[in-house]
Formats: sequence, C-alpha cells, structure tokens
Amino acid sequence: MRTAQSTVAAAPPRPAAQVRNVALVGHTGAGKTTLLEALVHAAGALARPGRVEDGTTVSDSDELEQRRGHSINLALAAVEHAGVKLNLFDTPGSPDLLGELRAGLRACDAVLFVVSAAGGLDAVTAQLWAECASVGIPRAVVVTQLDRPRADFDEAVALCQRVLDEAVLPLHLPMHDDDGSVAGLIDLLRESVVDHSSGERVEHPADPEHRTLITSLRAELVEAVIAESEDETLLDRYLEGEELDPAVLVADLETAVARAHFHPALACAPLTGVGVRELLDLLALGFPSPLEHPCPPVTRPDGSPAAPLACDPDGPLAAEVVRTTTDAYLGRVSLVRVFSGTLRPDAAVHVSGHQADRAAHDGDERVGALSSPLGATLRPVPYCPAGDVCTVVRLVSAETGDTLSDVDDPLRMATWELPDPQLPVAVAAASPADEDRLAAALTRLAAEDPALRIQRQQDTGQQLLWTAGSAHADVLLDRLRATVAVETPPVLVAQRQTLAGPVRVTGRHVKQSGGHGQYAVVVLEVAPGPAGSGIVWETRVVGGAVPTAFHSSVEKGVRTQAASGVTSGTPLTDLHVTLVDGKSHAVDSSDAAFQAAGALALREAVSAAGTVALQPWSQVEVTVPTAYLGSVLSDLRGRHARVLGSLPVEGDDDLSVVQAQLPDLELLSYAVALRGVSHGTGRFRRDPLGFEPPSTR
Repeated sequence: MRTAQSTVAAAPPRPAAQVRNVALVGHTGAGKTTLLEALVHAAGALARPGRVEDGTTVSDSDELEQRRGHSINLALAAVEHAGVKLNLFDTPGSPDLLGELRAGLRACDAVLFVVSAAGGLDAVTAQLWAECASVGIPRAVVVTQLDRPRADFDEAVALCQRVLDEAVLPLHLPMHDDDGSVAGLIDLLRESVVDHSSGERVEHPADPEHRTLITSLRAELVEAVIAESEDETLLDRYLEGEELDPAVLVADLETAVARAHFHPALACAPLTGVGVRELLDLLALGFPSPLEHPCPPVTRPDGSPAAPLACDPDGPLAAEVVRTTTDAYLGRVSLVRVFSGTLRPDAAVHVSGHQADRAAHDGDERVGALSSPLGATLRPVPYCPAGDVCTVVRLVSAETGDTLSDVDDPLRMATWELPDPQLPVAVAAASPADEDRLAAALTRLAAEDPALRIQRQQDTGQQLLWTAGSAHADVLLDRLRATVAVETPPVLVAQRQTLAGPVRVTGRHVKQSGGHGQYAVVVLEVAPGPAGSGIVWETRVVGGAVPTAFHSSVEKGVRTQAASGVTSGTPLTDLHVTLVDGKSHAVDSSDAAFQAAGALALREAVSAAGTVALQPWSQVEVTVPTAYLGSVLSDLRGRHARVLGSLPVEGDDDLSVVQAQLPDLELLSYAVALRGVSHGTGRFRRDPLGFEPPSTR
C-alpha cells in the first residue's frame, strides 16, 4: 500500500482563469514521476514525498506500476499554489502506451517536457514536440536529474535547442558545490540567486562573480519575453538601455509561453528540492489558463453541426471522459475534463460514444459523486466548472473518449487521434468456466482503453487483442490475468488454397429411393484466377442443358464448398468457375440437387488438378522519419516485402512514407520490429490485398 498521504482536502472549485492543466511528458526514466512527487510535496499536499523504488508515489498507485517501477497509466494530481489550481498529469513514457499519453494531451492546455540532464532526448520525445508544435500547444522544458553522474544542464539545453526549437531558453542556471552536488540556482530574469547549500531555500541578489554569466545569457531571454508583450513600447525602452522591472518581465512571461513562441527551460533536482519552487511558480504564473486554449470541435450525436464551444461555466455542458478505471468498491470511475458548462453531482447527462472500431452508444445517465484526484486519493468537490478536471463515479455506460452533455442539448466531441493498433495477441479462456469472466474482462478493458481493438477472427476463430506494442500487450495481459485465467496461444494466420491448374470436371448427383428422386449433372471448367479475385462465376450453358432456374443453385453449391474447403478444411479462393454443360430431369431435379452437384464438381476439380497453398498479403504504408528510412527499407526486404517506393511527406521533408506489400505472417511482429528500427517513431497502416503463394516476390 502507498504510504504517502494527502495532508489537505480539495480546495473549492476555481474559475478557469485560476486553473492550469499541464501534462508532464518525456521518455521512460526521465524522472517525470519523481518530479511530480516533489511538486505535490512542495505544494503542501503531501506530508512527505514517496519514492518510485518503494512504490509509494502519488501517481504510480497501480499495483502493476509499482511492480514494474515506471508509469503505465495517465495519473492526475491536483494541487494549489499561489492561488492557482494546478492539475498535473503524469503520462507514461513508453511509446507503446500512446493511448494514455494522448488522453493526457487532450485534457491539458500546456505541456512540460521532462528531459534528463544525464540521459538526454529520445526520438519519440522529439516527435511529440513536433506534434505539439503543429497544433500550437504551449511548451516548456524542465531539465531534471542534475545530481546524476555525467549530468550536464548546458548540454541538455543545447540539445533541446538543436532538436526541439531554438526558442528553448534557460530561465535559471544550476549552481554546484565543490563536490559537484547542486547547491542552488541563478535566476536570469530576476538577476538573483536561490541558495540551497545550507539545507534551506535562501534567495539573495546575484553575487558579482555571477553577474558576468547572467549578462551573457539574460539579453536573449529578455528579448524573447518582451517580444510577446502587449506593451509595444517595452522592447524600444529595453533597447534604449532602460532597466526593466523584473515583475514586468514575469508578467509578460505568461503571454510569451501561451503564444508558443518561447519555451522556458528550467533546472530542477527534485530529490533535494532545488528548482521545485521555481517550477511551481512558472506553472502557476507563467503557464496559460484554459481560457487561452480553444475547445475541441463538437457536433450533434448524429453528426450534424453544432455551435462552437467556449470555456464558459454558464455555457452548454460539454465534457469528455479522458480515462476510465474500475474500482472494486466504487465501480466505474471516469476522469473527466469539463470544456464548457458546469458538471454537478446527481445531474442527468447525455453520454455519447462514437469511437472508431467501437459500437456507437447514446444514452442518458445520472452523475454520481465528484472528486478532485490526488493520484488514487479522491477528494470530494461540490461541482466542476469549465476548464477544470474531476472524477465521476458510477457512469455505467461511459467509456474513455465519450462526451458528456446536457440531456436537452446533446453534443459529441471529435475524438483524439490514435494510430491503429497493429500488434495482435490471441487470448483464450483457460477453461470453459472462465469464458464468461473473460468476456466481462474484455468488455471492461475495451471501455477503459481506446488504443485497444478486440476482434473475433472469423477464419481462425481466435479472440485477438490488437495492441499498440509489446509493452501495451504486456499491461493488458497482466490486467486480464488479475481477474481471469487466460491462455495466449500463437496468433494464427488465415490460409487459403487455389487450384494448381485448369481442369474440366463433372459433378453428378443422382439418387433414387422411391417417389421423387434427386437428379443433377453439371460440367464445370475451373481454373486458378488472379490474386485477390475470389470466386468468379460465369455461365456458358447452351441449349437449356441446365435450366436457368438452377444456375444460381450450382453457383451456391460451388461457393459453399469453396468456403468450407475440400482438403483439411482450408477454404478455396481465386478461382474462375464456368458452368458449361449438364443434365436435368423434369421431375427429380431440384435446387438442392444442383447445389450438391456443384459441390461435387468442385471436389472433383481439386482431386484432378491438385491445390496450391496461399497465404494472405497486405498493402502497408509506413510513415517514418527520413533519418531511419534506410533501416526501415532494409528490414522490409528481409521480410520478403515488395517495396513499391518511398516519398517524402508533403510539406515535411523530415518524414517519409514507404509503400510496400508483404505477407501477413511477417506482419504479426512488425509493430515491434518497426519500433526498434525507427527508435519508436515509425507507424504503419495496412489494407488486405488477398492471398498469394508463399513463394511470390
């Protein structure tokens, strides 16, 4: 059990101008969870901070997270600082857990990129920065783990400037003791020093020894801040040599960050507290409120237009479920971001869900108790206004991504974008007694995780979980095994057969057992067809040898037999079947007789010509940074792919798209392989092509 406990109740709800919704993002091991724990403790919400190693942190409250030692879920810690409510989202760092990250980005109004001073940047973080930049989300950088061996703040900032954006500029510089430990900060904007060497936080004017360093870096920082100022005279006054009041610069900092043209970089050593207070100040006073972030577009549940939303507590209710969990005592718990209106307990709301690959659902429910979360601790609140985030209990039908709105004014929000899950995992109940529990567990997982797609494979009969990657699959299987005994058999690929060559055969179905008999004779020409053609039927009967009324009966018999297979139950496909002749009886011929004759003729064709095994192929489109294009092409060719070509993405030469065709058998693990060769940045989509012989290149 977690030992770190909240020391305060939830503060009263605040207007949107006094709320900040911030997502902490970065690669696994960058220190997001440790940083969040330090922020929560410094804000006074914890008596003492927990530790990731002990499984006692606020945001890693899930048993799986504690066992694995890193975040796998989106977690929210709501705290107060400087009269502002901070909703801090801790997101998973693994690229396989993209669904949780996307949910956090949907709920936030700004992003704090956590970069390790010892570990640097990974390609996934750089890609995420570019995505945030494309939609104008305000961003800042915090460089953590300054007390690690080989930590280098200056190099980390320089790397961010090279890889992320030149507008990443430091607000502070770390100071070090003689032993190399972080002793404090130099505040470039205020020209002061924050000294922690005594064990207490002491702020004083910068020493003469620091002023040369401050002067060399401060000019660029000040110009970046005042360039976004509403006071058009400020830049001129600064260039004329006027000494600007630091309070004025701090006030303009929020404008500069909100416009996403300037990205402050801070130094922080969470375990010793250096830089934690300064980061809280930036989040509260320098980050934008929900009023400065546009609401997602909405429609009516049927897709018809609806008026755009504003962040107004008196407007129409529009809220979105960004995460769903199931508690043994509370039932379903929904984490909800309110974009417009005010959510109140016991109010009737309309729940609308229209996610891709999910059954659409619309219905009315009554809202349960509302809470402000601090990790797993739920603190009751009387209501949740526009711009804020809360948890809602017992919304029975609500799933992640669903919209909550007024019953009399139903709305539907555009869902956030997720790549198609491409790694299949087969699951089966360990025994017949577990089948009902497995079905219930899968229903619960589908409601909680929009990145998961569940499919019953028609050809093989397997239950497949389509996941975003190996880490995602492991998490889902661990959650399943916590409630039901399951097996994970190998994923099967559908197989087909076609004829080895053309053949002319006769199907004869004649039976006489008293009374009406059964009489049907058909002559078929059967030949292998082009890949992907399926069963092509043609009729060339002349002279009425087979009455027109029975042509469709023969076709039905052939198609039914092809679907069920002739040898080993493997279906037949890619055949050109022509009905050329036959015989009928005025009394004994019937629909059933000609169906049987057609099926017999196809079996004769297989016996006479033999079969060729076919395997499914797909067309794939791989999107990858151009820097990894060579590695991706080499890997595809090693998978027997037909590479059709590659082109740069229009408007973005740093990305390339590869078109290729390859066997589905090679695609079973391609999501994992692509993750490796592209350092987590590649993605792909597939479309079925049909069936081809294994040797086809």
